[in-house]
Amino acid sequence: MASTISSQVHSTNSPSLNENEERLHHSIHIITPPATGTQPESIDYTRRGQWLRAAVLGANDGLVSVASLMIGVGAVNQASKAMLVSGLAGLVAGACSMAIGEFVSVYAQYDIEVAQMKREEEVKGVEKTSEEARRRLPSPFQAAAASALAFGAGALLPLLAGGFVKPWGIRIAVVLAVTSLGLAGFGAAGGLLGGASLRQSSIRVLVGGWMAMAVCYGVLRLFGLAFGTETTAV
Repeated sequence: MASTISSQVHSTNSPSLNENEERLHHSIHIITPPATGTQPESIDYTRRGQWLRAAVLGANDGLVSVASLMIGVGAVNQASKAMLVSGLAGLVAGACSMAIGEFVSVYAQYDIEVAQMKREEEVKGVEKTSEEARRRLPSPFQAAAASALAFGAGALLPLLAGGFVKPWGIRIAVVLAVTSLGLAGFGAAGGLLGGASLRQSSIRVLVGGWMAMAVCYGVLRLFGLAFGTETTAV
């Protein structure tokens, strides 16, 4: 009786099992999980502050300083050599000033961060600060070199553009035009690297540069008229 029942069960259930297996086989769809690729790391704009200030803003300082100096000298002396020499003097003096100022400033920041690391090591009982933390320390020499080179690069624009133009009016116009283009470009670069609005950054830098050049020209023009130091081109 047992053998009969088992054979009957086998004979009656085996076709249905095969059909179910076939149905299951055809109904199963392999669902591949989505790719777990790492998302792009968000940009930390605060880490760009040091070299952004030393590079882009240093170039902007060089451009505005030398252009304002050349236009101011041109207000009382129309000779092209006078503007050229004044622009060259402004480039050298400004680059040295920017380099030493940036070096002193960043070195002070470096000393503060190193002292803070030492205090944390003593409080937390850490034997040595991690190498990653030490790599993040600011470099005074790098900041000084970047600031001086950036200032010189920015100062070369008005110096080379208008320093060798003979007619006084055309010389002033060329310096103004080249300086305006440079200011707009540096403003846009600063906004792009800093994650700010390109339009607002360009306008802010451009208007600031125009104001600086206007003040220099106006003050020295009045000085030349008041003391009779105005000279014509030779």
